[in-house]
Amino acid sequence: MSDKLPQQQQNSEEVDLGQLFNMIGNLFTRLFNFIGSIFKAIFSVFIYALQAVFKNFKLIAIVMILAAIIGFVLQRTQKDVYESQMLVKPYFDSKFQLVTNINYYNALIGERDYNQLTALFDINEDEAKQIIGFEIHPGPENENDQLVQYDKFLKGLDSILAQEVDFEEFLENRSIYSGDIFEINVKSFKKDIFRSLEEGLNSTFTNTYSVKKMQKRDSLIAIDRRQILASLKDVDSLQKVYLSVMEEESKSKQGSYTTKDGMSFIQEKTKTREYELLEEENKLRKALAKLDAQKVEEDVFFDTLSSFQDVGAKYTSIWNRYVLIFPALAFVLLCLVYLIRRLTKYVLSYE
Repeated sequence: MSDKLPQQQQNSEEVDLGQLFNMIGNLFTRLFNFIGSIFKAIFSVFIYALQAVFKNFKLIAIVMILAAIIGFVLQRTQKDVYESQMLVKPYFDSKFQLVTNINYYNALIGERDYNQLTALFDINEDEAKQIIGFEIHPGPENENDQLVQYDKFLKGLDSILAQEVDFEEFLENRSIYSGDIFEINVKSFKKDIFRSLEEGLNSTFTNTYSVKKMQKRDSLIAIDRRQILASLKDVDSLQKVYLSVMEEESKSKQGSYTTKDGMSFIQEKTKTREYELLEEENKLRKALAKLDAQKVEEDVFFDTLSSFQDVGAKYTSIWNRYVLIFPALAFVLLCLVYLIRRLTKYVLSYE
């Protein structure tokens, strides 16, 4: 009796394992059947679509040819569009005023306020009517520029938030104001108008905030300059003192003397710090040169890195190629009409 119990338990375990393997096999079978049904459905849709195209091939060909002809004629009658780019580097946060003014110019074009445009750019009304629009984008940059912007961004955050923003996320979500160089793009029907617009665009960088910021920068530079010059004067005075001490010591007889008792003494040389003073002087002069260079380099509200071309380049876009767009739209429209007709027949015949 006791020998039969282990044998029955073993048979029960074998049955359980068999059922488990059968369940796993059925699960994989259902999964493969499901995947196969998806591919079969996709293949069926593809075949049905080809059948519809073959059955209505003549109609589709005629409609698409007519659409291509209409698109070609319309494309030939459209005016040529020209574009030109300008690269600028704003200072003193004048980039905010630049972006605001670009949006303002586009609003004037949308409202057809040509009088205001002629006053802003010093052009005549006919030339103002030829302007299509302005665009502004971040200028060209390398990975080092992006890393500098990222480091500057992190310094404005606390330590907890800085850990949550990685470099890739920063690049995806940064605003147009993050960069230092900007590309201004202008489109126009007139190919040689761009040079005339440059002077008007240059005036967009000046605003009260930028002027005050420049004046504040100049005042701080003047204060730092006075402090550095005063320090240089002190260093020069100390150098003269050390020099006079050294001259006095050199005049003494070999730096020694003898008393009446016949005892000889050697006079110790005064310890001076000529090397430290020289290092301090070089450090101060470098700081002074840096201040002067900063004022010279940023003495304007912007720098023009690349001006508009005398003659703009012809603007081409896939959306302006009507000879291709119209046939594609016609084909999509035919597909929608076909689907609507089939759906209508199915609904009416449904019981």
